[in-house]
Amino acid sequence: MRIRVLFYGMARDLAGKSADSIEIPEGGRLRDVFEWYASRIPALRGFDSSIVLSRNHEFAPRDTAVADGDEVAFLPPVSGGSGFTFEITDPETGNFFALTRQPIDSQAATVRLLRGEDGAVVDFLGVVRNNTKGRRTRFLEYECYEPMAVKLMAQIGREIHAAHPIGRIAMLHRLGHMEIGEASVAVVVTAPHRRPAFEAALEGINRLKKTVPIWKKEFFEDGEVWVEGEWDDSVIRKSS
Repeated sequence: MRIRVLFYGMARDLAGKSADSIEIPEGGRLRDVFEWYASRIPALRGFDSSIVLSRNHEFAPRDTAVADGDEVAFLPPVSGGSGFTFEITDPETGNFFALTRQPIDSQAATVRLLRGEDGAVVDFLGVVRNNTKGRRTRFLEYECYEPMAVKLMAQIGREIHAAHPIGRIAMLHRLGHMEIGEASVAVVVTAPHRRPAFEAALEGINRLKKTVPIWKKEFFEDGEVWVEGEWDDSVIRKSS
């Protein structure tokens, strides 16, 4: 069976490539894919407990069987307008979720979400700051497993919409190069009342940062580093 394999974040640096394909015997499982690469890239074993695998855009445990033509991704812990590269819109609710390589326009998102019955809008923006623990930051770069990331953003947003008395929700994340002060992520929530809007927006950004496969690389005056994060417990359970 031929399997397509993708690498993200520091896994890509260790592999020295972003994509590959391998042949594995019939009856192979995700653990066999990991072992194939770990035997050739010993440094991967040092991250065995933190790298999770996905199969065809879904988190999956390593005993999951694979089939010919599957796409498997090595996913290190996540670090948490127009021109969308990927977008999912729910026509019935008006919620939408997107990735973009253009500056985030949260005001346009607000206009798109707002309805007459809404009395509150929470527009959360995560922006690039100029330092990390006193170390001066020059700029950031974000990358992600795009089709899987937007799918998970939509899943999170739909669950939040069902759990809170809100009107609509949008989640947007920017990819690529970002300068100090630019917005990297936005969660916009409209609602009849302010408290549910605040609670939904906070839950949205917290879950996005630990669940959606997006990675941040920070560039300093004296070097660069992938920002280490952590997976949410729900991801670990699905992948165990």
